[in-house]
Amino acid sequence: MSDYPLLNWAAMAISLFNAILLFWLGLTVLLNSDRQAWGIWLAAAGLLMGGVFFVSHLVILYIGPTTLSLIMVIWWGIGLIPAILMPYSWYTIALWYSGFWQEPVPWLQRRHGAAFLIITLVMVIGLLLMVVGIMLLAQRFRSPDEFFDQLRFFIRWSFLGIPLLSLAYSGYVVLCVALSWDTLRHPGPSHRAMGTLARQRARPWFAAASLILLLVSLMVAGVLNWLVQQSRHVPLIDIYWEHRAVIAWWDLLVSALIAIANMLAGQAIIAYELFTGKILPRRGLQRHWRRAIILAAGYGFVIGGSLAINLRPLYSLLLTAMLMTLFYALFSWRSYAEREHFIASLRPFITGQQLYPQLLTETETVVLELDIHTPFRALCRDLLDAQLAYLISVGPLAPLVGPPLLYPQTASPELPPLAELTSQFSTPKITWLAVEPAQYAGAIWAVPLWSERGLVGILLLGEKVSGGLYTQEEMEVARASGERLIDMKASAEMAHRLMGLQRQRLAESQVIDRRTRRVLHDEVLPQLHTALLSLSRVPTGEAVQEASEMLAAAHRQIANLLREMPIGAAPEVTRLGFIVALQQVVAQEFNDAFDSVQWQVSPGTDQALHHLSPLSAEVCFYAAREAIRNAARHARPTETGQPLNLRITAGHTPTLHLVIEDDGVGLNAAASPNGGSGQGLALHSTMMAVIGGSLALESIPHTYTRITLTLP
Repeated sequence: MSDYPLLNWAAMAISLFNAILLFWLGLTVLLNSDRQAWGIWLAAAGLLMGGVFFVSHLVILYIGPTTLSLIMVIWWGIGLIPAILMPYSWYTIALWYSGFWQEPVPWLQRRHGAAFLIITLVMVIGLLLMVVGIMLLAQRFRSPDEFFDQLRFFIRWSFLGIPLLSLAYSGYVVLCVALSWDTLRHPGPSHRAMGTLARQRARPWFAAASLILLLVSLMVAGVLNWLVQQSRHVPLIDIYWEHRAVIAWWDLLVSALIAIANMLAGQAIIAYELFTGKILPRRGLQRHWRRAIILAAGYGFVIGGSLAINLRPLYSLLLTAMLMTLFYALFSWRSYAEREHFIASLRPFITGQQLYPQLLTETETVVLELDIHTPFRALCRDLLDAQLAYLISVGPLAPLVGPPLLYPQTASPELPPLAELTSQFSTPKITWLAVEPAQYAGAIWAVPLWSERGLVGILLLGEKVSGGLYTQEEMEVARASGERLIDMKASAEMAHRLMGLQRQRLAESQVIDRRTRRVLHDEVLPQLHTALLSLSRVPTGEAVQEASEMLAAAHRQIANLLREMPIGAAPEVTRLGFIVALQQVVAQEFNDAFDSVQWQVSPGTDQALHHLSPLSAEVCFYAAREAIRNAARHARPTETGQPLNLRITAGHTPTLHLVIEDDGVGLNAAASPNGGSGQGLALHSTMMAVIGGSLALESIPHTYTRITLTLP
């Protein structure tokens, strides 16, 4: 140590900081990554060897570089081995960043394959020579003066006036750092999901760390060359005592630069988890990385100070115990605070919506007072920290969910059709995709939402308010929350509509029952009684005629009652077949409604429809009839004499689908099934969802209106 206590304190604190940080990074990379790749072992070994180097550096600083003994020689050897391995490990990390180890890339293999073999060979030779030299020096160790003489003789070997030790080590370090820089500038293609984005995020940190390491290597090479040149004329021990203050400051500066490089490299490793193979970073590792920096800095500051002032071991032990207890208490406190914050963020998702009272409340409208905007806002603002988000329902549940959810609610984006985007989500294994912000109203990520019925929605996310990256946990929470919101909205809407339908059926049944009783009691029975009285008298022509007219009127009233009563099934579908029954309805009920009707039925569709259950066939039949009825009533233009044409397409590949399309005036917003009218389509979309199908509506004003019925 030098004669300056504060300088000694700073040097030991930084050495301990570097040792803790490198050990933590090495173990984190090793424990959280795919250990089947041997490049991972090289990278982790390099980080761990860096920690070993700073442990030996701390021991040498504490004992004193001029205090010579056999154990001191061993510690010098332990420190020199990582000094040779660290540049090589940094080159290995850079090759991992470029994809050299994951997927064979021909041009990358040609660019760095031979260089890596040469660097490996040089590293192995250097290690062997150093180990042999240390063993020879240790065997001949008799006194400090003799040791310094042998070491001086060893380092004075030169080539063309340049010391071999300085030339070899300096060239080796500069070559490793230069090749690492070249690798960072020219990485290979990434075969991993979002690997390109990971490299873009990590490149500035790695580049800055490489520049600092290059500066450190030049500084070490320069000082080493100066030391070898001075040792030609002055003994090494005299050089140290003469320049010990300058050497101490130089050592502190180099250690500080290496600490900065370690923090930059650690930030690159943790920020996007290049070595763990994860698609997105995890929030936990980022938090632990910050805590590891705080722990290393605090522990290094306190323990370095105790070593610098030569505090008694007992007090050092007590100080270490108190410090570890303090950090553990702070860690527990932060864990509980984060847990409470997480629970508070989830509270909007577990708050009751009072669905049961709403379902039992008699109302004439199908609008359900279900608050899904509050949990969606909590998801975007508190959990994801997103600038904007759009939750869009697609597939069979879209008619039940309604319009997209927007965050912030003041936004009014113009979202494009999502057919191109949904076609890319062919399997639930695709968890998210990057999208163009200009095309999707500022969104940069598209998260697919799945259920047992397939793709049910898409969550579009913009950038974070903080400018950071979405973590793995955040994406998983966003996906699960979006699926729950869509499922909750669709389930509640379906239950509400079915309750409304049941109330309507009960009301209709009561009205028809009372009307039937009234007609039979007030009209039919008096007529029958009068007819019987007329026939009981002497039958005359007028009496018979009057009785016959009364009986005919009673018959008509009974027939009308029977015709107006609701029927429970569609026997013509079972008897005639789905397509034939629908064609019969179009021909009989809507014969004059359309100028032309086109049928396009793929072969085998009618036979496939025969396999439907009676309930499914009935629901599909009445949904199709409602769509045709709406077209007949509302699609014909009133101002022009433009003809109205109907086209019905049926197919069964891969699912049963029936498309009813007209070229009329189109459907405006007021007539949508989710608005104030269109209750018929809303009801039938609910019934289609009940049997596992869907009813989708598309309309362009004055161009077409298309209703698609699908059923697995």
